[in-house]
Amino acid sequence: MVILPIILCFVLFLLEIPVAISMLISTFAYFVFFDQSLPIHLVVQKMVASNESFTLLAVPFFVTIGVIMNYSGISKRLMKFCDTLTGHMSGGLGHVNVLLSTLLGGISGSASADAAMQCKILVPQMDKAGYNRGFSTAVTAASSLISPIIPPGVSLIIYAVITNSSVGKMFLGGFIPGLVMCLTLIATVAIISKKEGYKPSREKRATLKEIWVSFKECVWALFMPIMIIFGLRFGFFTPTEAGAVIIFVCLFIGLFVYKELSIKDLPKILIESVIATSSIMFVIIAANVFGAYLSWERIPQVLTEMIVNFTDNKILFLLMINAFLLIMGMFLEGTALLMIATPLLFPASQAIGIDPIHFGFVMICTIAVGGITPPFGSIMYLTCTISEVSVVEFLRKGWPFIIALIASALLITFLPGLVTFLPELLM
Repeated sequence: MVILPIILCFVLFLLEIPVAISMLISTFAYFVFFDQSLPIHLVVQKMVASNESFTLLAVPFFVTIGVIMNYSGISKRLMKFCDTLTGHMSGGLGHVNVLLSTLLGGISGSASADAAMQCKILVPQMDKAGYNRGFSTAVTAASSLISPIIPPGVSLIIYAVITNSSVGKMFLGGFIPGLVMCLTLIATVAIISKKEGYKPSREKRATLKEIWVSFKECVWALFMPIMIIFGLRFGFFTPTEAGAVIIFVCLFIGLFVYKELSIKDLPKILIESVIATSSIMFVIIAANVFGAYLSWERIPQVLTEMIVNFTDNKILFLLMINAFLLIMGMFLEGTALLMIATPLLFPASQAIGIDPIHFGFVMICTIAVGGITPPFGSIMYLTCTISEVSVVEFLRKGWPFIIALIASALLITFLPGLVTFLPELLM
C-alpha cells in the first residue's frame, strides 16, 4: 500500500493525464481510501501553504521577463548580435541558434519558452537558407536546454527552495555548465554543417565595427545577468526582488530605448505571463502535496538507507542518478520530475557527502537531456509540433545533439569544479 500512490501516478502519466493532476489524484486517493491517519484537511492545508514562499515569487517574475523580451525587441537584437559573432561559420544560423539560447537563458530561464520562440523565429529562416527542417528543429530543441542551466533558470530556483540551498550559489554555479553545453553544441553544429554543406548566413566575418554596433544595441540585455549576480552578491536585492527589478528594466528598454513596446501590449504580456506561470505553479503545488505523502511514509529516508547500504562510492552513485533521471526524463516533464525526484534523492546525496549545489546541476542537466529523448521527451514534442516535423525525422537528425548533451551532462557530473568554482570564489 505504501508505494501505491507512486504506481498510480505513473499509470496516470502513461494515460496522458496532466502531471499535476496525476500527482494530486494519487496523493488524495491514498489519504482518503488507504491511510486515514492524516486528516485530509491537513493535506489541503499543505496544498494551499505550498505556494506561500517569498522565493517562489521569483518564478512569475522571470517568466514575465521572457515574455516582455519578445515584445520589446530585445530578442531580435540579441539574434542580430549572435549573427555578427558566428554567422560567417559553416551552418551560421545553427550557431546563431545555439548562441541565442545561451544569451536568452540568462534572462528568460525557460527551456519551453526559448524552444517555442526560436521555432517560430529561427526555424523558418533556416528553411529559407536551405537547412533540413529536422536539423533546424533538433538544434532548436537541443540549444533550448541551456536555458534552465544559465541563471536565472526557473529550475535553479525550484531546486534551491526544495533543498534550502542558496539561490545565489545556484545562479553562480550555472554559468560554466551553461558554457560547456553551448560549446559542445556549437562543435556538433560545426561538424554536421561541414558534412551537410550548410552555408554561412553572412558572406564574410563581421568587422570589429559591426560587432561593436551590434553589441551596443543589445548591451542592456547582456548586462542583465551580470546585474542579477552583482546585486545578489552584494546584497542589493534577493532573487525575488531581482526578478521585479529586471521586469522594470525590460519595460524601460522596450518603451523608451528601443521604443518597440507600447502600453497596448501590456495586457497581452500579462495574459501570457499568467498562463505560463499558472501551469508551473500548479505543478509546484501538486509536487508539494505529493512530497507530503513521501515524507509521511518516510520513503526518502528508506531510499537513502537502501542506497547508502548499496554503495557509498560517489562516482557509482552519480552514475546511477544519471541513468535513472535520464530514463525518467524521457517520460516526465522536467519541472515535475525535478520536484518529485529531489526530495527522494537529495538526502542520499548528502549522506554520501556530495556538494548540494553540484548535485543540483547533476539533476537539472540530466533531466534536461531527457526532454529531447524519445519516447516522450517534452521539448522534443513541443518543437516537433510547432515546426511540423515528425519525431522520426527529428531523431534522424537530432541523435548527434542528444549524444553531445549526454557528454556535457557527464562532464558536469564528474568534474564538480565546473559547478562549484564560481560559488566558492565569489560567495
